[in-house]
Amino acid sequence: MPEDHVRHATLVDQQTPLRPRAVRPRHAASLVVYRGEGDDVSMLMGMRGAKHRFMPNRLVFPGGAVDRVDLDAPSAMPLAPHTEHLLRKSANARLAHGLGVAAARELHEETGLTLGHPPRLDVLYLLARAVTPPPSPIRFNARFFVVDARHVSGSLGGDGELEELRYYPMHEALALDLAMPTRRVLERLREWLALDEAERKAQTHTPVMLRDRGWRME
Repeated sequence: MPEDHVRHATLVDQQTPLRPRAVRPRHAASLVVYRGEGDDVSMLMGMRGAKHRFMPNRLVFPGGAVDRVDLDAPSAMPLAPHTEHLLRKSANARLAHGLGVAAARELHEETGLTLGHPPRLDVLYLLARAVTPPPSPIRFNARFFVVDARHVSGSLGGDGELEELRYYPMHEALALDLAMPTRRVLERLREWLALDEAERKAQTHTPVMLRDRGWRME
């Protein structure tokens, strides 16, 4: 084989493999429904089945991707000013509304519980935001909302997407093998629950989860 052909073949073999194009994260919303207080607080959670592509066999909060119809869906009450202010740091007004609607819709679909028809969004607080890291083939830009169980109604049931659906005491949930984002949201929830109403409404920044590096404030 001619020398230049050998050299060319070597150069081709030594080329760095092309990296797959990063998947753009979809906007999503999860809702942490809690009841009780102090050491007796518990959260509504369920287990994703083994056949799910995203986080199978993991204990999670109700939630999912924002649908286009959520962006313009009606609400009984709009987002509270402090919640919308925090959301608007990474979303426009239409998306902020859609995130609140998606949280309420997913709660109803997955658990049977409801914030009303149309839903009340003024009872939602923004707890945290997390973006699935680039290497993952399925990515979400997820906002985690929190709501007191006194504001929801209905009977637990849902569409079957979440198994073992019930209220998990904080100490029990944290003792389980949780996905890192879920664990960090629960830790963040404990801090949030320690605040009084005035302190919650006075918050001007949202924690954004960084993989293996804790939080940064947005």
